Amino acid sequence: MSSSFRDYLENWLRGFSKLVIMGIGNILKGDDALGPEFVSELRGKLPKNVEVLDCGTVPENFIGKIVWLKPSHVLLVDAAHFGGRPGEMILIPSDHISGVASSTHNVPLNILAELIGKFSGAKVMLLGIEPKNLNLGDDMSPEIRESVKLGSRILIETINSILEEKKSES
Repeated sequence: MSSSFRDYLENWLRGFSKLVIMGIGNILKGDDALGPEFVSELRGKLPKNVEVLDCGTVPENFIGKIVWLKPSHVLLVDAAHFGGRPGEMILIPSDHISGVASSTHNVPLNILAELIGKFSGAKVMLLGIEPKNLNLGDDMSPEIRESVKLGSRILIETINSILEEKKSES
């Protein structure tokens, strides 16, 4: 994992007051389970100002809850076809999400990101992971499972680092 991924994530998160992380995907379709698996890896490992949501295949149903939570930042985590190698991770700002294909939910990710940003005022980013296999009934590919573990660890470390900096500045 390149340090530029971590640096980009850290720069985007710097100054967050409340973060919502949305795991998106279908647990029955191989690598599409990565969003729900990602948020499962985070549970119990983050501070109180970080809310973790398993949104399954209906992330649009969580817009009201997100607005109610009043986040400064929202991170969408989903399988995304962007032309990378299986397991490769990418961070995509909300205004560039339209170039990414994801087909397992009704509302396209760019529309979802736009609605979340419009109604909550939050900064929205997609953490996309290139899937290998989206076949119904298949297990998650080993390289995707490894990326989920690595990505969740990087996110936890980055959030903790930012919060430690805030503490030392106080």
